Amino acid sequence: MKIKEIRALSKQELNEKLGHFKKELMDLQFKRTSSVEKPHLFKSSRRAIARILTVLKEKANESDKK
Repeated sequence: MKIKEIRALSKQELNEKLGHFKKELMDLQFKRTSSVEKPHLFKSSRRAIARILTVLKEKANESDKK
C-alpha cells in the first residue's frame, strides 16, 4: 500500500488493515519452516505495518493538539 492510500483511510479502517497485515506476516512466518514461494512478502508486510502505525500515530497527535 502506498502512503497516500493509507492516509486516506479512517482510524477504524487502518486498524482493520493493520490486523490483516499482522495476520499475513504471522502466516508467512509459520510457512517459513518449510518454504516460502514469495519471500519478498515479508518485507512488504513489515513495511505496510510500519506505515499504518506511523499514520495512526500522526492522527493521534493531531487529535491531541486540537
